[in-house]
Amino acid sequence: MPELSLSPFTAMSKDRNKQKVEITNRRAPYEYHFEQEYEAGLVLTGTEIKSIRAGNANLNDAYCLFENGELWVKSLYIAEYEYGTDNNHEARRTRKLLLRRPELRKLERRVKEKGFTIIPYKLYLSDRGLAKIKIELASGKKSFDKRNTIKDRESKRDLDRVKKIIASKQ
Repeated sequence: MPELSLSPFTAMSKDRNKQKVEITNRRAPYEYHFEQEYEAGLVLTGTEIKSIRAGNANLNDAYCLFENGELWVKSLYIAEYEYGTDNNHEARRTRKLLLRRPELRKLERRVKEKGFTIIPYKLYLSDRGLAKIKIELASGKKSFDKRNTIKDRESKRDLDRVKKIIASKQ
């Protein structure tokens, strides 16, 4: 039996939930040890959110810093919207992150400690269609830590290969 819809907007909202945009900084786990994870909102303009929905963003060079007690993300690349006219945004402008005040204070205290930084790790759309960014409180890895990461990744890959061969024989 077909599902009855009371509102013409419910079908549209179901379609919007199917579209999943997830942009990650794949280099970050290799470069940093993640200590703590936070979810923050972003202050964006109209053309920026449209460009994110199209998947045209990049977190590779982005970093976070505090200015006047507020957390800002710099060098986050969001491509100009294709159909934006003179109202289009700058691709690498500074954008404000939205967090609760106690979280901001805690992060600011930890960043003032030696060796900690805030890394934007993942940019995605929430269930309500809002742009969210996952930021990580992180400390930098040394070169031997990076070698261990590579070694672990290769051993995991080899193990998966062996499991796949064993599974195919059975």
